[in-house]
Amino acid sequence: MSTVGQIERRTQKRVVDLLRNALDYEYLGNWIDRAEKIGRPNRNIEDEYLRPFLERQGYPPELITRAIQQLTKVASDQSRSLYDTNRAVYDLLRYGVKVKADVGDQTRTVWLIDWAKPEANHFAIAEEVAVKPAGDKSFGKRPDVVIYVNGIALGVLELKRSTVSVSQGIRQSLDNQKPVFIQPFFTTMQLIMAGNDTEGLRYGVIETPEKYWLTWKEEGGPENPLDRALVQMCAKPRFLELIHDFMVFDAGVKKTCRHNQYFGVRAAQDHIGRREGGIIWHTQGSGKSLTMVWLAKWIRENVPDSRVVVITDRTELDEQIEKVFNGVNEEILRTKSGADLIARLNDTNPWLLCSLIHKFGGKEDSEADVEGYVDDLKSALPKDFRAKGDIFVFVDECHRTQSGDLHKAMKAILPSAMFIGFTGTPLLKADKQTSLEVFGPYIHTYKFDEAVSDGVVLDLRYEARDIDQNITSQAKIDKWFEAKTKGLTDMAKAQLKKRWGTLQKVLSSQSLLEKIVADILMDMETRDRLQSGRGNAMLVSSSIYQACKFFELFDKTDLAGKCAIVTSYKPSPNDIKGEESGEGLTERLGQYDIYNKMLGGKEPEAFEKEAKRKFIDEPGQMKLLIVVDKLLTGFDAPSATYLYIDKKMQDHGLFQAICRVNRLDGDDKEYGYIIDYKDLFKSLETSIKDYTAEVFDGYDKADVAGLLSDRLEKARERLDEALEAVRALCEPVGPPRDTLAYQRFFCAKDTADKEALKENEPKRLTLYRLVASLLRAYADVANEMSEAGYSEVEVASIKADVDHFEKVRNEVKLSSGDYIDLKMYEPAMRHLIDTYIRAEESEVISAFDDVSLIQLIVERGADAVNALPQGIRQSKEAVAETIENNVRKLIIDETPINPKYYEKMSELLDALIEQRKREALSYQEYLAQIVELTKKAQGAETTASYSAELNSKAKRALFDNLDGDEALALAIDEEIRLTKKDSWRGNKFKEKEVRNAIKKHVADPGQLDVIFELVWNQDEY
Repeated sequence: MSTVGQIERRTQKRVVDLLRNALDYEYLGNWIDRAEKIGRPNRNIEDEYLRPFLERQGYPPELITRAIQQLTKVASDQSRSLYDTNRAVYDLLRYGVKVKADVGDQTRTVWLIDWAKPEANHFAIAEEVAVKPAGDKSFGKRPDVVIYVNGIALGVLELKRSTVSVSQGIRQSLDNQKPVFIQPFFTTMQLIMAGNDTEGLRYGVIETPEKYWLTWKEEGGPENPLDRALVQMCAKPRFLELIHDFMVFDAGVKKTCRHNQYFGVRAAQDHIGRREGGIIWHTQGSGKSLTMVWLAKWIRENVPDSRVVVITDRTELDEQIEKVFNGVNEEILRTKSGADLIARLNDTNPWLLCSLIHKFGGKEDSEADVEGYVDDLKSALPKDFRAKGDIFVFVDECHRTQSGDLHKAMKAILPSAMFIGFTGTPLLKADKQTSLEVFGPYIHTYKFDEAVSDGVVLDLRYEARDIDQNITSQAKIDKWFEAKTKGLTDMAKAQLKKRWGTLQKVLSSQSLLEKIVADILMDMETRDRLQSGRGNAMLVSSSIYQACKFFELFDKTDLAGKCAIVTSYKPSPNDIKGEESGEGLTERLGQYDIYNKMLGGKEPEAFEKEAKRKFIDEPGQMKLLIVVDKLLTGFDAPSATYLYIDKKMQDHGLFQAICRVNRLDGDDKEYGYIIDYKDLFKSLETSIKDYTAEVFDGYDKADVAGLLSDRLEKARERLDEALEAVRALCEPVGPPRDTLAYQRFFCAKDTADKEALKENEPKRLTLYRLVASLLRAYADVANEMSEAGYSEVEVASIKADVDHFEKVRNEVKLSSGDYIDLKMYEPAMRHLIDTYIRAEESEVISAFDDVSLIQLIVERGADAVNALPQGIRQSKEAVAETIENNVRKLIIDETPINPKYYEKMSELLDALIEQRKREALSYQEYLAQIVELTKKAQGAETTASYSAELNSKAKRALFDNLDGDEALALAIDEEIRLTKKDSWRGNKFKEKEVRNAIKKHVADPGQLDVIFELVWNQDEY
């Protein structure tokens, strides 16, 4: 008996027992064969459990029937995207189904779930739920555990054995959601989970990319991390609460809450119950806007007569708040001014408003005119003003408005209102007490180091770069100064000297800028993510003029056209009035000319929008943005990989700026990079050991702990860990640890073993993932190995190991037939290999970039062997096993299309392998026969053995599986083509028609099932 999956099954059994016994879910059984027993496919809406629940709720039969019909119709609509269908289903679950018992009757709401009384619902689980494929040439799948609430599939769980990464379960779930598999089954799904006993549970919603799957963190519960998370998240009240209160459809992306958002909202609910305000501090990038949305929604539904006012100080955030509220089916009114806010508050509607603290005088984004806004509020206040409703005021980025002026004014206008402050940065020590007095105590905190630990944001690497500025000849500068200032009085000269600091600024700043530009250009050519075109950088300049000078220098290099300035500056002729002196360009004239040249006739807003779009979507085409203040703060500030700072910054501005590079934006981005030209942190040693030094001195030490890390120290640590992980995985490979040994460990000890190749797939996937991580870690420090503390001997040894394991990975991919399938997992890997390992040898496998080894054999015959990497090519045994594994994988993949034919191919392969092992064939004879078999397995030379009437793959498949009865095969083929309707797969009525068409010619029920399954898998039908 096969032992494949035994350990995984043990985990699954324990999880099923946990859900049954600890959480009181009903066990519906193992549904692997249920569809055959009940005569219909397993579904995501099981009427036999939904109808009894609705009957217990007291709904009349006709309403129940109509409600189930409407839900089923919406859930099975395949004309829309999975996102749109899932959203429509969620609306029916969340807000009830609006139906009429009959024409002319009053509309009633049928609640499919009793949200108020979780225990009144029917919670159940089924395991091994066999689900029919979604469509043509699709494949069925079998989710490990499905959670049904009142017969509606709301949760799904994929489990892996403890030695297999939970990532494999995540990828399996993502595959299942594709049209080629069982996408329609996910239209009702709300929580999608994957887990194992070592890594615990990860969760997401439909179409959540792997990097955004979340981990639940909560004290208490079982010791096993998987069991603990399941008990905490799937307890009946919690499971329904997560679905009811913490889902959002935001601009085409469905999202659910992280643990910090959930507990932040729950803590705020407790404060609201006690009528106590406070501050929610969740670090930059951890989803503060959604926390605000979910809390406002809860207030609306749980506090009578409640109204919520959201105060922001940036237009972009004002717009974002509006969009996200729309994602939870709530409209928010954006007021136009303080006066408009007063007018709206004086009315009873709307319940939800957001108000922008307007900026005057072209101030940068970081400066909200609180004083002007307060004056606007007071001047608009009627004598008899009294705000209607129970008012809750959310103040976003409250650290910027915590001076008290806004709070005092709002408190005077809204004496009974409750105030909640939100911030993404820690509060300064000097302001902390005032802030806590203004808003109340911390409601909930989620600090930077916690977010890094949870993988919500990336860790930061810090590097101070010192570019010395030396005056080469003070005497010459003074002489130049005297020549240029002839005719000025001594007083005028003294004032000029004081202003320019003996002209050091004029002469040395250009040199400094050139050095910084050269430095950044070097990084663009040598730093992994910048070189590959997948990463980008921001340069923070001290002034708009200096930003223009930077741009002018970059515009003369390879970055021309891939660099832009984004500031608040809008060139106007008024800027240059009275500036012309005939003595050359002043700062204003230079700034004006450079900016206009960059804009190229476009409006500044349009240019900025396009530059930001390219920076985010096409980083290879917009690699560098030069900024002063704009784009450094706020949710809409674009993510970058590198941040170069050439500006004195501190406190909130600096904290928010460096958080530009800690966002997740690609699998190959593993940290954010800060390059500091101003020595803001004074010394790296100090900044690592004492986070309150210098620019962060205003913060409490605990509030900014874990913010910066020494780049080289962390890079070495990461490389050592990555190398150790690969070595540990490969440790069991037997001597002599050559190509053949690795093939047999990761593919199959015996190529005749049909199950071994599949059984070892998780091990291969782990190898590919770990080697990809090793390559990135090595690339990060390859040019600075000695600086990172490695000796020359260690450098040579590590380079050899990285080279070795990269070869192992490529050879295993080819040997197993995985090469093409897994290209998607490693974007940007090729350039790392070319740059840091061995460019000349990476050419060897280029023949496989677009075709598989199988295709190459079909096209080239035995000559395809010459395209294999040298490590495989030099061993006849390795070549044989590589080809056999690839043919075996092809046969396994294609068997559903024509079981009898590929069963014969499998037998031929077994016989050929046996002949080779007995050395009954010469190597050349073996190659000739395996090439011939490969062509047959791929279907390239099959037509010759069939009659002319069997002129399609589908006809030949029927012929092969009907014991060679050509007349019967042709009759069934014709019957199916006349009967089948468009999109018949997945539609039980259309499926039944096809089944009945086959039944006319095939009476035996067992054979009928086989032929129907065969027909299902034919692309032609």
